[in-house]
Amino acid sequence: MINRMYYKKVRYTYITVDDALPLFVESVGYNPQEEDFSRPNGYPYYHWLQTVEGEGRFTFNGQEYRLPKGHGTLLKPYTPHSYWTSGKRWSTVYITFGGASVVSILDALKLNFSTLYTDMESLPFVGIIEDMLQKIEAETEFSKLDLSSSLYHFLVNLRKYGKVNNQPSLSHFYEKVRPIVEWLETVYAEDIGLDDIAQYSNVSSQYLNRLFQDTFSVSPYSFLIQVRIRKAKEILIQNPEIPLKNVAFLVGFNDSSNFVATFKKKEGITPKKYRDLYYKK
Repeated sequence: MINRMYYKKVRYTYITVDDALPLFVESVGYNPQEEDFSRPNGYPYYHWLQTVEGEGRFTFNGQEYRLPKGHGTLLKPYTPHSYWTSGKRWSTVYITFGGASVVSILDALKLNFSTLYTDMESLPFVGIIEDMLQKIEAETEFSKLDLSSSLYHFLVNLRKYGKVNNQPSLSHFYEKVRPIVEWLETVYAEDIGLDDIAQYSNVSSQYLNRLFQDTFSVSPYSFLIQVRIRKAKEILIQNPEIPLKNVAFLVGFNDSSNFVATFKKKEGITPKKYRDLYYKK
């Protein structure tokens, strides 16, 4: 529910010509009675629209969707769409945005597609937009950097908690995989493989692989390798006296050559060069 201070339409728009920020807000606002729009050529920026009261209808990509309270939609630039009120009242919050790095950021967050998000009423998205509005009111001319930061926070939360068409959110997968990850953090130095991880988790190897792919976009064994490399980096810096072959053994590699090759593949430099970055004058 939007703060009671907003009883009327609120909209702030920024000039974006020559804006080199990685992310920038083009407009942000609250509309207690959303208007009907038809945009056959779409909007030139990414567009987030979320219902806070009532219900609307939304069409894009040839499909019509209900947009009741707690539902939102993210559209890519120039996506043809239209929306209108369904019933007596439809209150919304919205953000339109772009940026020099917006495509790469959304690609990395796996958000760079037009879709509907559901079951968001108890999540922080309306609050983040309300904070944006308050920041603008406090410092209209100096809020762009703060809004850029808030927008990134918004997108990260959308990646973490957003449910696409009632599908489980990333946080749902996190909770399922968390006990396995915590176990791997304690046994990474042991000689374990996919079957051992599946046996500990009491699930099939196929299900385990799908769970890690959905959560981290890597296989369980690749995740284990990432843990080992991260632990190796800690030892390399915190214990410069330990030889590389011993570091390899301490984090679960059977031989130093495999450790060096894997480290270089993941980090782009050898373990020795990584350690030298901190200790070689």
